[in-house]
Amino acid sequence: MIDTIILGTIALDSIETPSGKVTDALGGSAAYAAYACSFFTKPGVISIIGEDFPKNHWQLLEKQMDLTGVEKKGKTFRWSGLYEHNLNTAKTLRTELNCLTELKPKLSQEYRKAKYVFLGNTDPEIQLAVFKQLDDPELVVLDSMNLWIQNKKTELLEMIGKTDVLLLNHDEACQLFETTSLVNAAQKALSLGPTAIVIKKGEHGSLLFTKDKHFSASAYPLELVKDPTGCGDCFGGAFVGYLAKTKDTSEKNMRKAIIYGSVIASFNAEDFSIYEMQKLSQNEIQKRYEEIKEMKTF
Repeated sequence: MIDTIILGTIALDSIETPSGKVTDALGGSAAYAAYACSFFTKPGVISIIGEDFPKNHWQLLEKQMDLTGVEKKGKTFRWSGLYEHNLNTAKTLRTELNCLTELKPKLSQEYRKAKYVFLGNTDPEIQLAVFKQLDDPELVVLDSMNLWIQNKKTELLEMIGKTDVLLLNHDEACQLFETTSLVNAAQKALSLGPTAIVIKKGEHGSLLFTKDKHFSASAYPLELVKDPTGCGDCFGGAFVGYLAKTKDTSEKNMRKAIIYGSVIASFNAEDFSIYEMQKLSQNEIQKRYEEIKEMKTF
């Protein structure tokens, strides 16, 4: 039984950072999020790939997740990006949407019954189409980005109104709600309907806001960041995965889920693509979780 489903993109990424470069590496919001989620529960994936998608990438994903919700048509979505000394911002060199324009998800009966749903970064109209096919989810978590804030704000706001938890980074939250205050942005987000908003701040951690509480989480301090691509997706996937594993969506448990999200994201940043996550053990995850917990004790 698939209790958790993840919507997003599966891509071939060509990335260069000060630490090196990769070509046609496995990427995309669904690939990162679902792999991160798989450390806690086996997710089903809703996405699309091309006929040219490498067999080794498919086999790698297939070991960790259910791929019956992945369509195959045309050519795979490709993205090429460059990170210079500011690793918080990627410069897009090339985007080839290819089969991504053909994504029109039709959920199976099993996927419709999923209780935990992560609508990863993709077109809010597609997110809404998936949401409308769900039977009775217990938790819907939504992620987005500045592209959709700029081009499909009305649709995005509609989707936020149907969401339980909203994930945005610092700049996206301020842009969407037209404010320089994260507290004000959180208040505006909560007024739309979600019970919680998580604002990701990269190397500076993250913030959780609910109606009457807030929580500040530290990021794990890294000596070397090789490639930050997909870290936000890993955060979201692990966040949902932990909540699905524990079947507890309380504010207190969301705090723990945020720390696990930060842990998986920190490992992801230490190498390109999902290379580091492939080597990751449960003991390593728990050790880093305890280290962050110790950092917050005083």
